[in-house]
Amino acid sequence: MLRLTSPHKYGNMGHVKTTLELPEQSFRKAKAIAASRGITLKAFFSEALEEKLQRTTSDLSDGKPWMQGFGELAHLREETKNILSNIEDEFGQIEPEEI
Repeated sequence: MLRLTSPHKYGNMGHVKTTLELPEQSFRKAKAIAASRGITLKAFFSEALEEKLQRTTSDLSDGKPWMQGFGELAHLREETKNILSNIEDEFGQIEPEEI
């Protein structure tokens, strides 16, 4: 039985060298942050790329990337329902105006 060890067409690759063109200000910020953390610029960019790829992958996996920010307040759903109910109780009955 033939078994593929890697899902991509280039085989099993360890590292790839590439050239990037970056805005100078972004490069300087990245270099300063990497230095302050005591890591190489290569390590900084590798970490940043991995974080971005994980977020993008999780955004795409749920099928609704635009919904990602909307679940943050789910724990307040019941409280919101109670507040809306109180508002309806207080202001739901409008008395007719005198003419």
